[in-house]
Amino acid sequence: MALFEYFPNYIWNLSVAIAMESGGQIGEIVDMCQPIKDAADSGADAGTPAFMKQWAAMGEKLLELAGEDETKGRSFSASNKMERASLYLFTAERMQGHGHPGRMETYAKARDAFDRSTRLGNINRVRVEVPLQNGTMPALWTRAPGDGPKPAVVFCNGLDSCKELLYWTRLPEELARRGISTLCVDQPGSGEALRLQGLPVDPHSESWASKAVDWLEQQDEVDPARIGMTGISLGGHFAPRAVAYEPRFASGAVWGANHNWREVQDKRMQREGENPVPHYWAHVHWAFGADSQEDFLAKSEAMNLNGHMDQITVPFLVTHGANDRQISPSYADDLYDQLVNSPHREKVIFTPREGGVEHVGADNLSYGRDLLSDWFAETLGGKTA
Repeated sequence: MALFEYFPNYIWNLSVAIAMESGGQIGEIVDMCQPIKDAADSGADAGTPAFMKQWAAMGEKLLELAGEDETKGRSFSASNKMERASLYLFTAERMQGHGHPGRMETYAKARDAFDRSTRLGNINRVRVEVPLQNGTMPALWTRAPGDGPKPAVVFCNGLDSCKELLYWTRLPEELARRGISTLCVDQPGSGEALRLQGLPVDPHSESWASKAVDWLEQQDEVDPARIGMTGISLGGHFAPRAVAYEPRFASGAVWGANHNWREVQDKRMQREGENPVPHYWAHVHWAFGADSQEDFLAKSEAMNLNGHMDQITVPFLVTHGANDRQISPSYADDLYDQLVNSPHREKVIFTPREGGVEHVGADNLSYGRDLLSDWFAETLGGKTA
């Protein structure tokens, strides 16, 4: 199992793979990528305006086709096309540098298409706002079917994802199938919280994760004794940190370990390992609210889980891809080894035998999705069959 590598650089291929795993159609993806294959030769950063132009154009075409379906009363078909339009627009936006012309307009169009798709497709997700000390944390709420209080999982972003991409992992769908609801959050430093409110990353993730628990406890359909938390990519820092210091979490998991992200930055400055997005240093400065590299390094000093994991006293699952080119699998070993007070800890490294070997399973999300869904079903009282 390997990443689909159409371009000569990892960053572009990662975006394409994420789009494919998130519901993109291969024919549409080929049509978007063929015209910009030469642009990729200029490097991951230089060619991104051409990337946005092609992917946004496909999004626009799909919105036009969706509109034709909608006028005929074919709402489900319209929703399907809007869903892909939204995905392609979010992918186009994610590849641009902070302040790039058209980036904010593309993001607004992607969000609008997503919301319209939700409504027309009668999709099981509701946009909510979780109050924070400063501003709000926009989120998507996917309810488990049936009556009575159900378990719930808080699902947080990595460095460069958004709640919509979290939804498209289909983890909320699989959790709902197992009787568990999901709250996908745009925590500070990601998604809407960063783009529309200017809220920077907070390494002390318990501060905002606790607000998510407060919100869940106010929902009649949630059992407050059965709330878990997971995160993808850089969420592999946020989720363990939150579970360590928010005692109301009953279970935790990471989709990709990120035990010492601050150390990873030192390695990236030495050009070790792959970056997740173009214009990487500009992106992290923006996400952390830093005005220089020195300021960013100071603000990211707390992005290190050493000395904190012995605070976790609930079941915890660590997953990682054996061939992760961004974050070394050794960080999964560090995280697992330090869960000394967890009553039930488990570590799974995905290998070529099954797949999901790349960063957070970008080559194949299904194995991580299934494992995390079953883990929470088993530790929060859902069902696996």
